[in-house]
Amino acid sequence: MSELWAHVTLRTYRLVGAAIYPFMGPFLAIRARNGKEDRSRRYERYGYPSADKPAGPLVWFHAASVGESMAVIPLIERVDSLGINTIMTTGTVTSAEIVAGRLPRRTFHQYVPLDLPPAVKRFISHWKPDLAVFTESEVWPMTVLELNAWRIPQVLVNARMSDRSFDRWRSASKLANALFTNFSHVAAQSKVDAERFQTLGADPVSVSGNLKVDTEALPCNEEELAQLKIQIARRPTWIAASTHNGEEEIVASVHKKLAPRMPGFLTVLVPRHPDRGDDITSMLERRGLRVARRSSNQPISEDIDVYLGDTIGEMGLFLRLGSVAFIGRSMTATGGQNPLEPAQTGTAILSGQHVHNFREAYSNLVRAGGARLVRDEGNLVANLEFLLSNPAERGKMVAAASQTVREMGGALERTVEVLDAYVFPLNVKRDLEGIF
Repeated sequence: MSELWAHVTLRTYRLVGAAIYPFMGPFLAIRARNGKEDRSRRYERYGYPSADKPAGPLVWFHAASVGESMAVIPLIERVDSLGINTIMTTGTVTSAEIVAGRLPRRTFHQYVPLDLPPAVKRFISHWKPDLAVFTESEVWPMTVLELNAWRIPQVLVNARMSDRSFDRWRSASKLANALFTNFSHVAAQSKVDAERFQTLGADPVSVSGNLKVDTEALPCNEEELAQLKIQIARRPTWIAASTHNGEEEIVASVHKKLAPRMPGFLTVLVPRHPDRGDDITSMLERRGLRVARRSSNQPISEDIDVYLGDTIGEMGLFLRLGSVAFIGRSMTATGGQNPLEPAQTGTAILSGQHVHNFREAYSNLVRAGGARLVRDEGNLVANLEFLLSNPAERGKMVAAASQTVREMGGALERTVEVLDAYVFPLNVKRDLEGIF
């Protein structure tokens, strides 16, 4: 792709975005009805502020999902401790709810503006951030270009680049270069990620590690956890977490095979997309399995085969209900899901072999004996039965995973060092504004 074509592509993106902006109301209304937008705060998605800009310097942090939000909060706390104002944007209702009680008192929260010229311009012209910090793979063309037009430094932290994303960006290398060269610094999760960002035009790039390693284990409601554990009692229990289409059928088959050999066998099934709960329930019931749904607050009675975790933001609760966790998007779907969360909650980890999006974490865990990769359904059945029947072996895996997480730590301090180069000058700016 030539530089001219990249310029034309970005200009077309800008013009199309400006054209569709007036018609986004019905789209956001539909998302609000489906619980994916906060109806009372939809105006924030158009870039309208919910508060006045405070006096002095301000740093903008953005994280899309719950995991990314939790990972970036320690960085926000660091900046806040220096007396510098911060604003955090998130992209989902769940992440907004999760961070509400965890952000520093002075930190503002907004929903991230749509990546359309009017919304982005309105947001930036109001808040006028002195620094923008994005997480993982959040690269929005209009936002990146508008920040550059305002000469606002942009830093990408905890950055990762999946195989699929890298192939797509590399096929449009000039377009990638036009965007990634706008970042003042990219702090990547691994050497592979760093090399990919450099290939696409980012400079400088450093390797900081994974911020999620340095975060606390996923939170949960301790009272509700205690109640559910009373209901489960001593039943052998496993969790199938973050499953995708096709993997729920495998989970059902695994349950049918193991239940006759393990009295009281219970499956906790947590689909990646809870809005598929009705379809999953129908499939399970067609297979003769009795289901209790978390979304309906149904209890786990003795005759229940599958407890369906079809709610959002409760993974910390579900991962604590069993002793072995299978992590989805790794058999019928590919790429894998984050294995660090079950490692931090003390469960033995099983996964399919298609985990390239979390290659480094799985490599470290498997090498240390903290996780096992299974080939197929039969292999999953064999490993699950072995681990549920051997507490000592489970304990070794949990200990190995915990040790691996500790050894992978340090990303927070390395990322802080990157940000300090941009944040400390803001102290000088604040002091000068106070004088003059």
